[in-house]
Amino acid sequence: MQRNATTRYPILLVHGLFGFERIGQVELFHEVREALKAADNRVFVPHLSAIHDNEARGEQLLAQIDRVLQGTGARKVNLIGHSQGALAARYAAASAPHTIASVTSVSGPNHGSELADHLRKALIPGRLPEHVAQRVATLFADWLSLLSGSPSLPQHAVAALNALTTESVGDFNDKYPQGLPQTWGGQGPAQENDVHYYSWSGIVSPSNPLGLDPAHRICQEMASYFTTEAQQSDGFVGRFSSHLGQVIRSDYPLDHLGSLRRSPIGKPSENDPIQLYVEHALRLQAAGL
Repeated sequence: MQRNATTRYPILLVHGLFGFERIGQVELFHEVREALKAADNRVFVPHLSAIHDNEARGEQLLAQIDRVLQGTGARKVNLIGHSQGALAARYAAASAPHTIASVTSVSGPNHGSELADHLRKALIPGRLPEHVAQRVATLFADWLSLLSGSPSLPQHAVAALNALTTESVGDFNDKYPQGLPQTWGGQGPAQENDVHYYSWSGIVSPSNPLGLDPAHRICQEMASYFTTEAQQSDGFVGRFSSHLGQVIRSDYPLDHLGSLRRSPIGKPSENDPIQLYVEHALRLQAAGL
């Protein structure tokens, strides 16, 4: 693995929906974290609500950024957000840009998710299906929090789902437009308010040989719900919906979960998802971040 990719500022890996730092011996960002640490970086994984809206998770992130700054003596941090974690990172950068060196969105729904739109329509507000979904998802999130041994944080399943729809993310973007492209599928400003913005994501193929990987199969199934970006999604987020700031690439042959871990099945891909993070640390290093 590439070494000497040390960034000037600490790196925070921000998890998305149903994410966690550690459960027993399992770390969500284990491979990414170890690769970045092997490249001599200071790496932290903040603990956020597994399910909640973008602003609530963003406020939790801001509090933990302060603790990292106090503990390390650094002036700023680099935020790398996976999935909904990208929206929390964007909120933090818009709210306290003086503490953020960069925001990197990895498979982030920066313009919403068509999958969330379908799920939202399937739930009837104020009636039993929504109540059942809220209860089950909240219990699952509480269970994750209990297993992780982390402090209890508020969970809100319906708020999380609403926060990921195209309409709600559009409202979010009206308030926090930093880094967004002006045209659909284009690149956004590479820097705003002295914060650098980057993004990358992938596309899941219906004929991908990793079909034996259960997580990959789920992403393949979910991709069938996309119409605006048909055959142009990672199963959870559309390709162009992921664009933010400098778009490194948005068509890696990676599904949504494959952008933060190597597949346990099949040969290593020529586009090693873990190596992408080390290459990005080199990119941040070159930018003086």
